Amino acid sequence: MKKSNSHMIKAAVALIAAGGSQGLLAQDTPASSLTEALTNGKVSADFRLRYESVEQDNQLKDADALTLRSRLGYTTASFNGLSAMLEVEDVQPVAGVDDYSVGPTGFNPGEYSVIADPETTEVDQAFLQYSNDRINTRLGRQRIVYDNHRFIGDVGWRQDRQTFDAFTFDFIPTKNTSLSYNYLDERNRIFADDADVDSSDHLFNASWKMPLGTLTGYAYLLDNEDADRTNDTYGARLNGSTDAGNLKLLYTAELATQDFEQGTADYEADYYFVEGGVAFNRFTLKAGYEYLGSDDGEYGFSTPLATLHAHNGWADQFLNTPAQGLVDMSFSVGTQLAGGNLNLIYHDYEAAEDTPAVDDLGDEIDVVYSRKFGKYYSSGIKYASYSAGDINVDTDKLWVWLGMSF
Repeated sequence: MKKSNSHMIKAAVALIAAGGSQGLLAQDTPASSLTEALTNGKVSADFRLRYESVEQDNQLKDADALTLRSRLGYTTASFNGLSAMLEVEDVQPVAGVDDYSVGPTGFNPGEYSVIADPETTEVDQAFLQYSNDRINTRLGRQRIVYDNHRFIGDVGWRQDRQTFDAFTFDFIPTKNTSLSYNYLDERNRIFADDADVDSSDHLFNASWKMPLGTLTGYAYLLDNEDADRTNDTYGARLNGSTDAGNLKLLYTAELATQDFEQGTADYEADYYFVEGGVAFNRFTLKAGYEYLGSDDGEYGFSTPLATLHAHNGWADQFLNTPAQGLVDMSFSVGTQLAGGNLNLIYHDYEAAEDTPAVDDLGDEIDVVYSRKFGKYYSSGIKYASYSAGDINVDTDKLWVWLGMSF
């Protein structure tokens, strides 16, 4: 934890205590004074106890981790459109189950397979906000997510999620149109303070809701100042559905191009994604084709601020796109079962640009079952099995969790 964060944590705890039961019962109505805004806010809490195991066909020891992620937050009521939020996050191993490696933090480096949940206590969010019917602005540490997390996400699957020190401006000119801009000064990564990155990023996102679906255009201009690296991506996405009798047809199409520069290196690569599906009764079937291109087998299209775990398999073998690029053909089926949700996904991976040594990138089977209990509780079990091709190694991962949030 950074020393500069300690006073923010104390302030967060003080505000939570001040809110007390009043915050838990607060309504979403504007406050009539600053004092009322501070004392009549809302307390929030989120806890997740999770066991994770990793087995890989290499020299590393198998990894096991039992960790508890705790978040406590307090959001003031709105006063003349102004509000504030403070949230503290803590991640700790439980019951001595900590046989895993977290390289960036120096925790058992190179001994076990990686489980990316470092022990940490930090300020997760701390921002001031102004909102009215058309405009929302936010300044400070905050969560930012666009579309399906493919380019900008919070990596919420990890215990220490990704947030940003940023300025946000959202404008809603009509009920079907929204325009957003973010300036990112620091990327607060999932490996706690040890992996935070100074940046000068500009994010532009515009969406339009129409009968066919939601059309989105974006420009994500990323500048990693620590690595002297720029990554500029321009793209468009269409996501929608339509009824066809007792069926619902689902469709998504996306296209993007990217320019990457670091030192004397300058690469370009393209991205496209198409997915079609059908929903009927309690079942949803989908088939997808995702292409992350390559520049002559030297650079693969990358999405460094994405929630990467949500794409290209839960075994996390393609968090960094191979230099040869990646083609991911996926098939999934989801259904409701015993009060919860069951999903099964199959991935087949190939290189976007074949080389004599790299063509087949393996395949993977993923399965998850999750269920909510009452208003505040949730649980789940998740499994990923990756069979290696020309790169990587066979990998199996298992997660079991319990959660509570309010």
